Amino acid sequence: MSGRWLLGGALAVLGSVAAFLLLDPVLAAFVAIMLGTVAVIGVLASNWDDHSTFEERELERARRRKEKWERGADARARDRAKWEAHRARQQAKDSARGQ
Repeated sequence: MSGRWLLGGALAVLGSVAAFLLLDPVLAAFVAIMLGTVAVIGVLASNWDDHSTFEERELERARRRKEKWERGADARARDRAKWEAHRARQQAKDSARGQ
């Protein structure tokens, strides 16, 4: 990566020096700014395709969600037991009222 920065910077500096030697200072400043901008964009865009794909990111998210789901299994089991006990009490109360 540093080689690309060095090459881009060197080309921008050489182009800027040539512009200042050959052109009006205002035009040379514009050329220097544009060359610097192009050099930075070129270096930053050089690894544009070096990233994970959508599918890889989704697989990673699915793995993290599964781990989180498994960590909460005990709490869900406790909540389910409490809910079933509550429903049993409610049904017993309802059946007692109905008689």
